[in-house]
Amino acid sequence: MEAHDFFLTLFLILIVARILGEAFARFGIPSVLGELFAGVLLGSSILGIVEPNEILKILAEIGIILLLFEVGLETDFTRLKNAGTKSLIVALLGVILPFSFGLLIAYYIFEFSFDISLFVGGTLTATSIGITLRVLKDIHMENTNIAQIVIGAAVIDDIIGIILLVFIYDFSISHETNFKHTLSVAGMVMMFLVLAPILAKSLSYMIHKFNGKDLVPGYIPTIIISLILLFAYLSHLVGAPAILGSFAAGIALSRRFFLPFGTFLSTNEILLGEVQKSMTPIIQIFTPIFFVMVGLSMDLRVIDFSSSSFWIMGLSFITIAFLTKFIGAFFIIQSCIRNNVIIGISMIPRGEVGLIFAEMGRVNGILPNDIYAMLIFVIIITTVVPPFLLKKYFRGECV
Repeated sequence: MEAHDFFLTLFLILIVARILGEAFARFGIPSVLGELFAGVLLGSSILGIVEPNEILKILAEIGIILLLFEVGLETDFTRLKNAGTKSLIVALLGVILPFSFGLLIAYYIFEFSFDISLFVGGTLTATSIGITLRVLKDIHMENTNIAQIVIGAAVIDDIIGIILLVFIYDFSISHETNFKHTLSVAGMVMMFLVLAPILAKSLSYMIHKFNGKDLVPGYIPTIIISLILLFAYLSHLVGAPAILGSFAAGIALSRRFFLPFGTFLSTNEILLGEVQKSMTPIIQIFTPIFFVMVGLSMDLRVIDFSSSSFWIMGLSFITIAFLTKFIGAFFIIQSCIRNNVIIGISMIPRGEVGLIFAEMGRVNGILPNDIYAMLIFVIIITTVVPPFLLKKYFRGECV
């Protein structure tokens, strides 16, 4: 793609995402759905004037890691830590139930091969942390106790999901269970989770020490974005999702994150204000690109809506996708049932994570076109419907 063509493409993505996001918001619809629809509209599903390419994928990746950095920066670490057990229960059940039911029904009811059934089950385990967190931010509920449980569960879900993807991929290619590789990835991810916030907190002290001594403008955004990109790279290097690194960096720079050696590295309030002021416009530019890319990846042309078998399979797996994530939230104690309902709804979106599973299965010749199309349909429905439900039911938490 020529540079001038890419400029036009980027113009279309940013302006259409902005217009549709604003239009959806004015009708009381979550703005993130407007950005998703911008991708569907511009992509091969409707107009066919924008195609996903490597440059857009990189910009979209920057968008999601910046969003997770912002979430980490605003997260109350103490409340996140206190929600740990509940988040772990929701995440584990949100993986075990959809994977088990998806695998068993695909294999025994629809008689798919075991390899295909594994990828179907794996696709259903995904939770798109980006979709849910964007909706929570749009309705100004990102700092509630429920949001802390959801954030913790979604992060854990992502970690388990990437480990599960490694296992499924290894098995599908070699038809052997490679536990050694899977465990090594899991071990590296756990090590990163422990060390990353400590390193990021130490670096934040250095950022604070030199802040105000620069002669060239732009010190804060340059250093912070560099830190985010470094941690995203380190996260990917150990086999974890890149967003985990940016989330860890945000958590460590948060005013509510304290290490055992505490006040020496505590983040300066003025510095935090400067970080948020500098980073917000950058995040607002890049984040919509990510959601547009999710829409671009949802190719409606592959779906045969006239096929009865498509509808039978699609509706069956949509039901599984909704219920198995939803039920997991009822295994934790909350002050009222509505809180459990909101947590359950928050875990449903599959988004880009589900697309990664499905696409890997297709590219490696494991998922045939009809099953791949069915999974795309399931991912679309589970991505689009939950934001509506969240907007409707999330009017604050019960106390």
